[in-house]
Amino acid sequence: MVTRMVDLRSDTVTKPTETMRVAMANAEVDDDVLCSDPTALRLETEMARIMGKEAALFVPSGTMGNLISVLVHCEVRGSEVILGDNCHIHIYENGGISTLGGVHPRTVKNNEDGSMDVDLIEAAIRDPRFEICYPTTRLICLENSHANSGGRCLSVEYTDRVGELAKKHRLKLHIDGARIFNASVALGVPVHRLVQAADSVSVCLSKGLGAPVGTVIVGSRTFIARAKILRKTLGGGMRQVGILCAAGLVALQENVAKLEGDHKRAKLLAEGLNKIKGLKVDVASVETNIVYFDILEGSNITGPKLCKIVGEHGILLMPESLS
Repeated sequence: MVTRMVDLRSDTVTKPTETMRVAMANAEVDDDVLCSDPTALRLETEMARIMGKEAALFVPSGTMGNLISVLVHCEVRGSEVILGDNCHIHIYENGGISTLGGVHPRTVKNNEDGSMDVDLIEAAIRDPRFEICYPTTRLICLENSHANSGGRCLSVEYTDRVGELAKKHRLKLHIDGARIFNASVALGVPVHRLVQAADSVSVCLSKGLGAPVGTVIVGSRTFIARAKILRKTLGGGMRQVGILCAAGLVALQENVAKLEGDHKRAKLLAEGLNKIKGLKVDVASVETNIVYFDILEGSNITGPKLCKIVGEHGILLMPESLS
């Protein structure tokens, strides 16, 4: 009989801590659409400070944060964004940049570590002399850490190189930083330095940081002013949102320091899985809080079947595929 569940499906399944619940219950609130919710303003001010940017904006989700960021940088319909073929924005966000923004994605192959070859990024930039035929390249997007690459981290040197390339061609750089604090801790680089080259960053509160809801996007004051209008357009303008932001403040104050422990436990799990006959883990690739493992051919078991078996013993996993 199972008496306790261990949920390893994702870092999105965390529950708010007691400290978060108390902070939410006691949060000072007002109308955030009118820019007067004091707890939302505290969270935004603190996130902007930590990330080394001028301003910040709370939004309900990472998908909305990325969508708003892309649309602000690509305000002209028919603009083009260069991004990885295996990145979250391209695969898991319902094609929103195209559906709602008329923004064309031009993909560059992601390497195993989540990076894209800088030369290939540059080669993908459209020649403005042929704008009568081509979409106009306006933006490059990176993802750090890179979820589909197993939570691998992009180095500050690499990010700076992409930032220099963007400036060379008068483009903007957006970082999907859903797990940017994980990358910062794993690399031992202050988070503000890690995103210094970026014009905007989306930072998720409800993944590794453990808050129940929300993402904060950061950038220049001009960028955030335009982002606030788009947030309202997309239905993300909420009223007494300080109740949610209070949990985000606790996440920043208490849970960033816990990420190193998460990474150590993920590595320990990877090493243990790798010792099980029929399973294979690239242990060296486990840098943060994500562990992928393969079921070896001939093992006579599928991912869904394995999930069912371990689920009956109180362990929840998420299959990457249905086969």
